[in-house]
Amino acid sequence: MDTQDPSAPPRAQSAPADNPTRTRRHGGGITHDNTRHTTRFVVIGNHLVQHKELSLLAIGLSCHLQSLPTGAGADIKSLAARFPEGPTRIAAALRELEAHGYLRRERHRTETGRIVTRTVSCNQPHASRREPVDTGCPPAKRTPPPQRRTVQKSLPAVPQPSSTAPALLQTAIDLLATLRRHDPRLLLSATDTAHLAPGVAAWLERDVAPTAVRHALITDLPDEPLRRPAALLAHRLAAQLPPPPPFRATPAGPPPPRYEVRNCDGCDRGFRAPETEDRCRDCRKVAAPA
Repeated sequence: MDTQDPSAPPRAQSAPADNPTRTRRHGGGITHDNTRHTTRFVVIGNHLVQHKELSLLAIGLSCHLQSLPTGAGADIKSLAARFPEGPTRIAAALRELEAHGYLRRERHRTETGRIVTRTVSCNQPHASRREPVDTGCPPAKRTPPPQRRTVQKSLPAVPQPSSTAPALLQTAIDLLATLRRHDPRLLLSATDTAHLAPGVAAWLERDVAPTAVRHALITDLPDEPLRRPAALLAHRLAAQLPPPPPFRATPAGPPPPRYEVRNCDGCDRGFRAPETEDRCRDCRKVAAPA
């Protein structure tokens, strides 16, 4: 006899998205198939992998940095060569980690005098911060410091060309506009471009090819984010300005005319002279009256 249980639901019902406990109670959600690691592993805290403010890219990048051995490359170029996200997204993720205390950038001077940037990956973002010592006294009232106005520093001066031809300045502006294609950090504003264009024009009028100017501006840039790319470019335009081209003496005037060889009517000797002359210089002296 075919009977139905009136208390059974007609079909399975899915748990609402805002009720994860019901999902776990009905057997849904994630499960784990874990194997204990004995070699080649790193311990990552849940405070990082379950961080509510960090992006997924920043969390994954921090896990990768914590797994690297000391001395491994951790700059933007090395990470962009390792992962497909590109330098712009990787730089943004590094700034996230730095803002939340999982990353520090420290500048050190080597024995040769060169300044290098070291990246410090922190597995505990608050471990390196100094906590105030509890002395048992009530905290003193602190007067808030006065607000300081941030004044934007002016850009360094750039060389000025001797020519103000519109075509020369337009070539310089076009060159500066293409720098961001080679490095996204070199995205310049219209104001910065107008300031730098005369400096580029000064290079161009010194017989420097546009490709050589571009190479001088974008080669050996620092690995860390550029806070003021226009200031760096202005410094390079002034500090690395090449000398003027070699002096080329211009001729004083047109070269003297070169006549064809003709035969003298007096001595039949060949000589060069205009068509109006039919005798050579010696025959003209003999024929001239005393």
